[in-house]
Amino acid sequence: QVQLVESGGGLVQPGGSLRLSCAASGIRFSIYRMGWYRQAPGKERELVATITIGGSTNYADSVKDRFTISNGNAKNTVYLQMDSLKPEDTAVYYCNAITSNNLNYWGKGTLVTVSS
Repeated sequence: QVQLVESGGGLVQPGGSLRLSCAASGIRFSIYRMGWYRQAPGKERELVATITIGGSTNYADSVKDRFTISNGNAKNTVYLQMDSLKPEDTAVYYCNAITSNNLNYWGKGTLVTVSS
């Protein structure tokens, strides 16, 4: 059974930090890229950041210089360090994994709320 399990969401004040974690299991094929997407209320899901197995990263312009994506030491894990959080970062954050043969998997999401 394929599972992508996210953790680390919660309530934080503007300017604060959170670290999201995602662990993928049960995927038969090798993972080529993992990433984070988010969906705010009333909006479409959007890219936050991705990282390949080789460490190449890609960020949305809105989070560059504030968020950092990294591969974990454990296989098929990824982290998202979020600093200088803003109210507009409030969303459900979803972990994504793409395999070398282009199979696409999603986690159930973790809620991040930035509010004073």
